[in-house]
Amino acid sequence: MNDIRSHYLAWLRDAHAMEEQALTMMRGMVSRLEHYPELSARIEQHIAETEDQAGALRDLLDSRDTSTSMLKDAMGKMAATGQALSGLFAADEVVKGGMASYTFEHMEIIAYKVLIATARQLGDTAALSVFERNLAEEQAMADWLLAHMEETTRAFLTRDAADLPAGR
Repeated sequence: MNDIRSHYLAWLRDAHAMEEQALTMMRGMVSRLEHYPELSARIEQHIAETEDQAGALRDLLDSRDTSTSMLKDAMGKMAATGQALSGLFAADEVVKGGMASYTFEHMEIIAYKVLIATARQLGDTAALSVFERNLAEEQAMADWLLAHMEETTRAFLTRDAADLPAGR
């Protein structure tokens, strides 16, 4: 049981770092989406959800006498900052950012599925509701991105063809 608990706590720290990375990426991108108000609004909504998710994960870690991983949090934020900055130079940032966001949402989805399976194995029912809520929010965001990617791509192409600022 100790090995399972060790993995569980490590994966919980990873999930917290993942949410901190997501926040950095979304905050960096949302400020440059002035021509895509629906996408911008949905990302703002997901930022609020993600802030709550990170806080709930931090609370779970604290209640289990462990803490977040400063190193993992810092490394995730640095990677996200690099990704956000690279968008400054991409003419098609909104399209590439949408694809990257969709991919990242699926990484979060599978991470929560792993945490749910492990929490069940350990009988950690208190954490299950947190993981299940986070999973539902990540799935909803991935579904939204998938449902709106064609629309976002068309808006980008229309702006680009009209020589309007299109990337953001």
